[in-house]
Amino acid sequence: MSIPVFDLTRQYAFLREAMDEAIRRVIESGQFVLGREVEALEEEVAAFCGASHAVGVASGTDALHLALLALGVGPGDEVLVPAFTFIATAEVVIYCGAMPVFVDVDPQAYALDPGAAAAAVTSRTKAIIPVHLFGHPAPMEAISALAARHGLAVIEDAAQAFGARSQGRVVGSLGDVGCFSFFPTKNLGAYGDGGMVVTDDAALAELVRQLRVHGASERYLHRVVGYNSRLDTLQAAVLRVKLPHLEGWNDARRRHAAAYTAGLEKVSGVVCPTEAPGSHHVYHQYTIGAARRDDLKRHLADQGIGAAIHYPVSLPAQEAFAGGGLHGKGLPGKRSGSPRGVEPSHVPGAHGRGS
Repeated sequence: MSIPVFDLTRQYAFLREAMDEAIRRVIESGQFVLGREVEALEEEVAAFCGASHAVGVASGTDALHLALLALGVGPGDEVLVPAFTFIATAEVVIYCGAMPVFVDVDPQAYALDPGAAAAAVTSRTKAIIPVHLFGHPAPMEAISALAARHGLAVIEDAAQAFGARSQGRVVGSLGDVGCFSFFPTKNLGAYGDGGMVVTDDAALAELVRQLRVHGASERYLHRVVGYNSRLDTLQAAVLRVKLPHLEGWNDARRRHAAAYTAGLEKVSGVVCPTEAPGSHHVYHQYTIGAARRDDLKRHLADQGIGAAIHYPVSLPAQEAFAGGGLHGKGLPGKRSGSPRGVEPSHVPGAHGRGS
């Protein structure tokens, strides 16, 4: 018997009737981009998060990118990002012409370390992007306090943490803006790409709405230079079927995680994930530390058990960022070059747009 890392077919089998009806409804409507399904999903996501506004976009990466642009991040600015996360968190800073400054993470929660972030702030720092990695909330109270002291915008990268909570509040609603991904493998996944920006700031939400559709305030009237980042109607319909089930699915993830921890916590050389006080982890990934990581992965594969390494190379050590380095000392993957971050001019296509 093989146990894959992901099996998306089981979820469809469970939702087949409702899902087929939702897809049929969209096809028969002839509306395939934005429209009422997207508006309804935006309303439902905003209500779930306890936010005033939600704006559907084409991907989680676009959610981060457009949020940064709407907050006015641009050339000459620095944005603090974790050194350990998916590359999109840093890429979007470069898309804006700004510079990502890599900050070390807490080795227990894999979240941006507030103390390291405080040491990285300069007069050029414009924003900070905490990542709720693997479904565990970042320490938002400390990060928000740091941001308030220095007048920084806080963009939550909640791509892996839909439904996670910190001190009783849903992540994505704790900063100035929250950004979600609906990539198929996420806790709330579409049948393709999709993303969402949530915020209590009406002006910021309106600017993101304009940026996602070529900067248009109304058809053929363009207030700013924008992008093509519209959420597909079919994806919105799919997500609307799934959203009511999310809390139950997340609860099941937590039960399974507790069972894994009970079986693994006494195994020598294995470090199980922990949950910080006041946090509600949704275990997008159940991520362990292992003294013999690669040997363990091979052993699991031999037993037909899927496993993956998230992430094998830290962002500062990525070839894409070879022209820069890290701010601070003692961080893994430090390179020679800029002492603080990655200058956009060092990266081909730095002022272009990613997928």
